[in-house]
Amino acid sequence: MLTREIEIFRAVMTAGSATKAARLLGLSQPAVSLSLRRLEQHAGIDLFLRTGGKLLPTPEATALLVEVQRHFVGMEVIEHRLRTLQQFGAGRVRIASFPGLGVGFLPRVLADLAKERERSLVSLQIMGSQDVRNRVLRGEAEFGLVADDVSVSGLEHALFAQYFGVVALPAGHPLAARHVITPKQLARYPFVSLNPEDAVSVRLDAICRTHGVQLQTVAESPYTISLCELVRNRIGIAIVNPITACDYVQAGLVFRPFSERLDFAALTVWPSAQPMSQFIRALLGGMRKRLEADMQMLRGQMPAGAGDIVLHRFQRTD
Repeated sequence: MLTREIEIFRAVMTAGSATKAARLLGLSQPAVSLSLRRLEQHAGIDLFLRTGGKLLPTPEATALLVEVQRHFVGMEVIEHRLRTLQQFGAGRVRIASFPGLGVGFLPRVLADLAKERERSLVSLQIMGSQDVRNRVLRGEAEFGLVADDVSVSGLEHALFAQYFGVVALPAGHPLAARHVITPKQLARYPFVSLNPEDAVSVRLDAICRTHGVQLQTVAESPYTISLCELVRNRIGIAIVNPITACDYVQAGLVFRPFSERLDFAALTVWPSAQPMSQFIRALLGGMRKRLEADMQMLRGQMPAGAGDIVLHRFQRTD
């Protein structure tokens, strides 16, 4: 394998010329040209057309670059891993989460765990619940958070929390004057919803059928954070999970209790037969404390006439 020649080939292709590549690599231009000739002789193909002192990549060179780039990306990942091992030892913690808890909630939890993070490098990746499951299954994350409508077969898992939907309104909306909002009141205004196949959306449809109403759905999204953005831009009103609601209290949205219990739930997942690290155990404790604090803050934003509002439980109530 002509490793050095391949490195020089990549530099020429990405820099656009042998002269620029030579400057980047600290080589002479003739040395770069000689290296390219050696690679072509080894491969038995022409990688460049040489016209007027310029190198024009052939289609074969373009095809080769695709494979070379894959190789170098893999090498860069290995180099990054070596650097983190040098700095943190084995203390790199990979966490994957669905957006409902990953975008705002987990960063707040991590901020609370300043002492625990001193010897750990946290990699927080946000993705759909199915992708979180797959990443943990493949051993690419030590800990994951998923919605409860995803299969957790093959993984260790536990309920993190069950929490109940609240109505999200733009500031000044007529329903903001209400202490509690009913399905019939929701049905009077344009509504933005989770995708129809989402388990929460199915449960909301069942509630509306029981009350004999049909919502005026004008937009759909797979994530509650997107619903909050749609509400913020006055596309419609929504029912969102109260954890995401906390991310938008300071963004001008108004939240009111929903008269019916619309369940959301989050599960923790981790690889089978793998004990939790000390950091993950601290993270779980921090998550519970942060959820209690966040729900207390959100209740404080609700009108006093709403009564005793239950926004979450750590044990299922169904």
